[in-house]
Amino acid sequence: MPPSYTPKEISGYNIYKSNCANCHAEPLFSTYGFANNGLVLDSTLKDIGRQKLTLNPKDSLHFKIPSLRNLNYTFPYMHDGRFKTLREVLKHYTQKIQNSTTLSTELKNGISLTKKQQTDLISFLNTLNDRDFVVSQKHQINRSFFINTEGN
Repeated sequence: MPPSYTPKEISGYNIYKSNCANCHAEPLFSTYGFANNGLVLDSTLKDIGRQKLTLNPKDSLHFKIPSLRNLNYTFPYMHDGRFKTLREVLKHYTQKIQNSTTLSTELKNGISLTKKQQTDLISFLNTLNDRDFVVSQKHQINRSFFINTEGN
C-alpha cells in the first residue's frame, strides 16, 4: 500500500487480506461469483438465492458477491438490505453466521475480529469510496437510453 494510508487503514487492509479477499478479490474487490454468507433465511421474503433459478439444492442461499468499492453509496447491505451499517455487517460475520451445508467454506469457522480490528477494517473499506466517480456526470448512465423512441 502507498505510504499515504494511515496505520489504521494499513491494519484494515491486512485484516481484509486475511478475512475477506477470497470472496472480495482485488482489484474489483469481488469475484462476482455466488456464495452462501451465512445469513438466516428472511421469514418474509423467503429468498433462497440462486437455487430459485438453478433448482439445484447446492445453490441454496447463494447470492452474488458484491464489490466492496463505494460501500458508502450502496447501503443498505446484503441482497435484501437487512443491514443499514457496516458495523451490522461485521456483527453478522463475527457473531451471527448461520451454519448450513451450503455455507461458504471460508466462513465455516467464522471470522474473529476485535472491535479495534473491525474499526480498522472499516477505515480501510472507506478508502475504497470514490465520491468523484459516483457523482461525476461523465460516469452516469445516459438516460436517453431508457426513453421509449415512440414517446411513451
